[in-house]
Parts: sequence; structure tokens; C-alpha cells
Amino acid sequence: MAKLYFNYSTMNAGKSTVLLQASHNYIERGMQTYLMIAQLDHRAGRGRIGSRIGIGADADTFAPGEDLFAKIKARLDSGPCACVFIDEAQFLDPDQVWQLARAVDDLGVPIMTFGLRVDFLGALFPGSAALLALADEMREVRTICHCGKKATMVVRKDAQGRVMTAGDQIVIGGNDRYVSLCRRHWRQEMGEVVPEKKNFSASGGDI
Repeated sequence: MAKLYFNYSTMNAGKSTVLLQASHNYIERGMQTYLMIAQLDHRAGRGRIGSRIGIGADADTFAPGEDLFAKIKARLDSGPCACVFIDEAQFLDPDQVWQLARAVDDLGVPIMTFGLRVDFLGALFPGSAALLALADEMREVRTICHCGKKATMVVRKDAQGRVMTAGDQIVIGGNDRYVSLCRRHWRQEMGEVVPEKKNFSASGGDI
């Protein structure tokens, strides 16, 4: 049975690498895939999904307000397609996520989306919120903070390397602009005074 998948993480966790590897696995077995990426993200080139480790693949693009059900149906009508892969899924709008769900249900094609869960202020992207609500399965692609804990948040830095605490939700960038952190260190970077970390025994006292 076809499903809608949401593979989420913070920045620089290797989402695009996982997507490209999964697509390659289909192709290696003689099946075709359909790749899409947000039109506004052209860091690897327009209409191309690229990974930080140097691999990439050409992809169709999607724009805000575009009918993705119609786009996927047209691709299926043109020939066999075993799976649809969508990169930078946080840039989907909620209506487009519903269109993906309809494509899974009515066209019978599995769709694997990859994107960020929250922005640099810790708020859900609208597309990610819709995917969290509608996806049949969700998988976390993990990366780590500089302290070794799992990174779940991201900070945005300006051209001088200063952490930004306000701004537009969508600003395209990579390692030069975004840093993935655990929640504790994100709070510190955002200017919150965080007390020294203490360890507690099972009874509640200090260890």
C-alpha cells in the first residue's frame, strides 16, 4: 500500500543524501523515480538536488500554489514511476501537502518527502506542520550538536557570524548561515540565560 512519508531533521543532517540514496536503490533495481525540489532552492543549481558529500541528481521543481496532484498525475501518465521524492518539503504549502496525500490515496504512488521540521526561531514551517498531521509515517534523520547531543534546533547567523533572533522565516543558506544545535545550546545562542546543568539521582538529589 502506498504511503506518504515525512523524513525530517534540522539543517545539515544529510536529508538530501538519504533521498538520493533511496532513489538510487529504486533505479538500481530497474525502477524509475520522480524527483522534485522547491523552485526557490537552487544552491546545487536550478532543478537539481545536491548533497554536501558531492552527489546530486536532476529534479523537477515545485512553486508555491502549484497543483502537485496534477503534476504527479502527469508524470505517472507519461510512464512508470515507482516512487516520488520531494526535497525541501518545508517549503510546501498546506494545500500542496493535501495534494500529495490525494496522490498517494488515489494514484497509488508512494511519496517520500524530506525537509526541516522547525525554523531558526523554533516554529514549525507550515508545510512541515501539515506533513506532521497527514503523513502515514514519519522518520527522523539525525545529526548532532557540538556537545554531542542530538541536534533538534537551528540558529541563523548574519554575514558577521552573529546569531539572528528575528527575520523572515525563509532564507536559503547552508553551513555559512545555519548551525544545528541541541535545544539547550539553541536557547543559549538565542540569548536565554541557561543555568549550569546538574545531574540528579533517581530520588531527585544531586549525583
